[in-house]
Order: sequence, then structure tokens, then C-alpha cells
Amino acid sequence: MQSAEEYRVAAEPYYRVTDGEDALYEAAYARRMPMMLKGPTGCGKSRFVEYMAWKLNRPLITVACNEDMTASDLVGRFLLDKDGTRWQDGPLTTAARIGAICYLDEIVEARQDTTVVIHPLTDHRRQLPLDKKGELLEAHPDFQLVISYNPGYQSLMKDLKQSTKQRFGALDFDYPEAALEAEIVARETGVDDETAMKLVQIAGRSRNLKGHGLDEGISTRLLVYAGQMIAEGVDPVAACRMTLVTPLTDDPDMRQTLQAAVETFFV
Repeated sequence: MQSAEEYRVAAEPYYRVTDGEDALYEAAYARRMPMMLKGPTGCGKSRFVEYMAWKLNRPLITVACNEDMTASDLVGRFLLDKDGTRWQDGPLTTAARIGAICYLDEIVEARQDTTVVIHPLTDHRRQLPLDKKGELLEAHPDFQLVISYNPGYQSLMKDLKQSTKQRFGALDFDYPEAALEAEIVARETGVDDETAMKLVQIAGRSRNLKGHGLDEGISTRLLVYAGQMIAEGVDPVAACRMTLVTPLTDDPDMRQTLQAAVETFFV
């Protein structure tokens, strides 16, 4: 059995609480309530989970969900080695055994037949059936399940069923207000406050284009990338083109619009 210690968050992650979300999460964890974090790409959902795992001194196991992920990837499977057949726990099973927080990032990317396996862990049963092994695993008293997803990408084909949604408490996340986001960018990258605010203002313009040529505006994560490049001595316009414009879209007209926003602040 794996040790909980190897999954502990060693150092405090930098996270700025904006609306008492830490207290709400702590209360939910006290009841081991399954939690759902909803918000746009790169707004701090994953960092928040890391921060809370550190604050609560709980091990954290993170799974990046994808469309090819099977139930066996989560739960576990039998493997062949030189001694024959052995069972290998998946990350969800490991978390349930050792009492970790299990964080399923972008849960809607997983197939719906895969997400069904979490249901027995998210109600009064707190059990995980390991059908292939013939075991019914009782979750550790400290175990908690946390999922995240971006509601902006909801569709009929990619959304959580109500039977899944209604097993979770939920917290909404969004990009911070401008002054706080600039403070975060400056703290994470080492650029001066004026440069950080310019980056945030560029992001604000891009977010106004969501649904008008862009699926998603510039995230706080991308602003941190831009700030890191500028802190390395890269010309701000080139740094922004590399981190804020090129990754976001391939449409020539939209790139030109974003580039114009960059040059408004850095030329």
C-alpha cells in the first residue's frame, strides 16, 4: 500500500483568497462533502485545490481527465510481471485507501461511462466497488473527491449528467478583479506592478471577445507565462505574442486584434 506522505504538498502554494472560498471549502471538507469547482481555463482552480490540501495537511492525488481515460485508469487493473498477475490500484482507489483528496481535473473530458464509477464514493455509501478484484473498498474517513470543469465548454455531448452534478457541493471561480490579478501576476513573475497591470488590461480586452471570435479569453496562467518571459529580459511585445496571442487562436484577424491590444500597452 502506498504511503500518504508521498502525496503531501510540501510547500505552501501561492493562492490569494478572494471571496471566502477557503472557509467554505474547509467546512465542506469537515463533512467530507464532494466538491465541484467551476470556472474558466487558467483561473486558479487547480492551485486552489493544492493550497487547500496544504492548508488541511492532506495528501493530494490529481488526475488530468481525458476522453481516452477508462474506468480502469481510475480504479485499477491486473498487470502481468515476472511473478505472474498482480493488482495495481488506480489513482482514485489509492486516494480512497490512504485518505487523500482526489482531484479529477476537467471531469467532463472523461467518458460518461467512466465518471459513473465515482457515484458510490459521492453519497452516503462512500464505497468503491473493485469488480475485477472482487473487493468492495470502504473509503478512508479522510477521503474527499473534488472535480473541476469549465462551464464555458458545456455541450449536449460534453456535460455532466444531473445524476452526477447533484452529488457535489460547488464553488464558482473566475478571473480576479484587475488590481488583484495584477498583484498575482507581479508576485508570481517578478515583473513590476505597472507591467503586471498592462498584462491584465490586455487580458481584459481579450475576455470581452469571448463568443465574438474567441472561445476563451486570456487566462491568468497565460499572463504569468508572459510575465515570466518579460522577467527573463524578452521584449514585452515578443513575449506577449508568444504567450498571449499565438496560443489563443489561429485566426489571422483575431491574432491581429490581439496583437493590436498588446501594442497599445507596450509600444
